[in-house]
Amino acid sequence: MVPVLSEAQLKRLEEHKYSVSGVSVTERVLQVLWSWLVEKLPMWVAPNLLTMAGFVINVVTSLLLICYAPTAKEEAPAWVYMSCALGVFLYQCLDGMDGKQARRTGSSTPLGELFDHGSDAISIVLLAVATACAMKLGQTPYLLFFTIFTDMFAFYCAHWETYVTGTMQVKFIDVVEAENISIAVHAVSALLGPSFWYQPGVLPVAATGLFATVVVTLWKVCGNCRTILREKTSSGCSLSPGVAILFPICVACIIYGTSSSHLFLDHSCLFLLMFGLAIAKVSNKLIVAHITKSEMTLLDSSMFGPGVLLLNQCCGGVISEHIVLWACLICVTADLALYCFSVCHQICDHLDIYCFSITSKPSQRR
Repeated sequence: MVPVLSEAQLKRLEEHKYSVSGVSVTERVLQVLWSWLVEKLPMWVAPNLLTMAGFVINVVTSLLLICYAPTAKEEAPAWVYMSCALGVFLYQCLDGMDGKQARRTGSSTPLGELFDHGSDAISIVLLAVATACAMKLGQTPYLLFFTIFTDMFAFYCAHWETYVTGTMQVKFIDVVEAENISIAVHAVSALLGPSFWYQPGVLPVAATGLFATVVVTLWKVCGNCRTILREKTSSGCSLSPGVAILFPICVACIIYGTSSSHLFLDHSCLFLLMFGLAIAKVSNKLIVAHITKSEMTLLDSSMFGPGVLLLNQCCGGVISEHIVLWACLICVTADLALYCFSVCHQICDHLDIYCFSITSKPSQRR
């Protein structure tokens, strides 16, 4: 396996300390639940095992709904929406418990931060798309496109700010609130049906709530950007991560606005997943750059999928755009999985730890 991290990055990894500031409004209440739950866990349960369990639950329930509603216009069975609500809740709890379990067992490592936030980068894509499916947001495609990409960009900017300052800033309204909104949306769609959101009396309220959510998200992004422009990283320029995120977003906008075959309209969820996973890859690279105190590279293999899709469109759709989209999704997913596996394998070897066990490896260096 080709090493992803250099020896210098691995050396700096040993010096990394997780730093977070602030707590969101509903997290204050949920912390009590998470603290109570974590005390019920056996001491042998590894924190990364909790993270992975929550991640898998969220992936399975979200993809189940996406399969039923591939263009975010279809109506799924009520049990699918309820399973998504339960999946988000379990994911939220396990995500809140993993750090507590790490401190409780004395097994905190930089890998834990990467594993936690790296899985969040993927989960946020699936969670956002599944929530849009629960609201049949595909009926308003421009709103679907803008909302999902705003969410993904906001997540990236939050970690971009962390990369610059060294400390994750949790706002008064943050990810936990977004997860609670998602749980509520799935529960309502399960009980009243997704068409509920488009009833005459409900539509203005739902539209206002969605608009307010987008405004709050953009306000957070503006705050992140002010910090990014003001500060400077220990490794150099604070603007280096900008190219990696702007490329997939700009390509998505170009294809959305110029596709003669209405690619986004006919294959909304596939389109969002392909670009979302490409953004998740660069988000993971940004998190790695943060914990290893290294500069973010400008180019990345995740650009291949969006680039090929754009090239095919510029050539007049020589190959069916649907086929190319599927091929690009497979390539982007494989690239993301390979990168994550390689980084985790290298870090485990360097720190003499197991990924899913709190038992240390016998030191290879000794």
